[in-house]
Amino acid sequence: MTVAVAKSERPGGSFLSHASDVTLVEQIVAWYAARIDERVIRPGARMPSIRSFSTEHGVSRFTVVEAYDRLIARGYLESRRGAGFFVRGREAGVTARAARAWADAPSSQLDVVWLLRNMFKRLPPRDMPGGGVLPPDWLDEGLISASLRALGRGSGAAYLDYGHPQGYLPLRQQLQPRLAELEIDAQPEQIVTTNGATQALDLIAQRFLVPGDTVLVDEPSWFLLFGRYAQLGARVIGVPRLSDGPDLARLRALATEHRPKLLVTSSVLHNPTSTGIGSANAFQLLRLAHEFDFRVVEDDVYSDLHPGPAVSPCIRLAALDQLQRVIYVGGFSKTLAANLRVGFIACAPELAREFTDLKMLIGLTSPELGERVVCRVLSEGHYRRHLHRLRERLARARDPSLRAIEKLGLRAFASPPVGMFLWVDTGIDTNPVAQAMLDRGFLMAPGSLFLPDQRPSTWMRFNLAATAQPRMLEHLERVLAGKPIRTP
Repeated sequence: MTVAVAKSERPGGSFLSHASDVTLVEQIVAWYAARIDERVIRPGARMPSIRSFSTEHGVSRFTVVEAYDRLIARGYLESRRGAGFFVRGREAGVTARAARAWADAPSSQLDVVWLLRNMFKRLPPRDMPGGGVLPPDWLDEGLISASLRALGRGSGAAYLDYGHPQGYLPLRQQLQPRLAELEIDAQPEQIVTTNGATQALDLIAQRFLVPGDTVLVDEPSWFLLFGRYAQLGARVIGVPRLSDGPDLARLRALATEHRPKLLVTSSVLHNPTSTGIGSANAFQLLRLAHEFDFRVVEDDVYSDLHPGPAVSPCIRLAALDQLQRVIYVGGFSKTLAANLRVGFIACAPELAREFTDLKMLIGLTSPELGERVVCRVLSEGHYRRHLHRLRERLARARDPSLRAIEKLGLRAFASPPVGMFLWVDTGIDTNPVAQAMLDRGFLMAPGSLFLPDQRPSTWMRFNLAATAQPRMLEHLERVLAGKPIRTP
């Protein structure tokens, strides 16, 4: 069977509109994709030849070729040499079902993998109070779109070869004055771009850790660290996090006993407590690092959400140390787009060279397109206004969120005027709470996942962007009280 050349009620008999804002190629692709999905056009049917389609619809053969190529790439058509183009046999929705199957695959226990799987289920942002990113409608799509359009107008030759292993130089040059504003003196040659802050932390671990080494982390802290460091054979030990930073007495005791190679901490907007490190704590911490000869990894990925010292005191370890013993990690996934995966390391020059070499061995380079997008956003000057809007929105969400959790009888670890997270004590084991809420369609982040040994915890992390949601709060109240949820 041969598919007839598509007709419609449009004058001239073609479904194509030359006056549409949608390109002719995209119109052809969308029209045939829809009818193949709907089984109006059956698998095995022969498509109109390029010549006949071109003649019938008054479009160039190049347009038809490109449209057919796109349909092939998307799995709708196949090309048979010497015979033409045919509708490919495909199961409708196979990709979507495969994605759901991955997300729904059971984890043996409520652990980090459990949370990560459920983060990628693409629940509505309002139903993810345990999520670690801001909702898409809080971010500025226009900044990314404008940057991509501008880059698209340039030559594509720049993307045909590997980028520089150390990272896109104009971006590293843009980062230099931004770090200077934080009183961190880092030249472009001291900065290495990475595939998100996650890769940055991984490179650091691979450089400094061998099986049997000890790495100290905040307790609680970002959960992805634990599994990755354990995979390298390192022993991960938590240092209790207080309202002004790590518990220094406990840090000294652990350093004396274990002689750690690394301490990973956050001095501003710590995840999950949103606390910072006080100046006295910071100086003493650096003294301990020198005394016991360990490196300090400063994870400052939430840095841009902090409104500055005029609103809340803030101090960076890298500013005090000037990258001698401190390795600074930053990124843009929390403020621009998680999908860009642009992070960076700022460190001593000799370490930057080592990290670059290690980065080459692992993946040659980081994708330069994302780095160029971020660079253009920073250079255009709109990023600061975007950050100002984000900070204001978080500030507006904080009081309603605090009131909501307090109404449920819950207690926040701290109530700082900054940050996107609330660390909340429920008084009961939050693992069953998280599972019960997931059964009701809400993703929570139980406290056990933020502890190195993942022992049961009464604490839970809330994202301010999704906390003050009446429907979620109603379900949570009933789960905490052990009551069944009401049905409509």
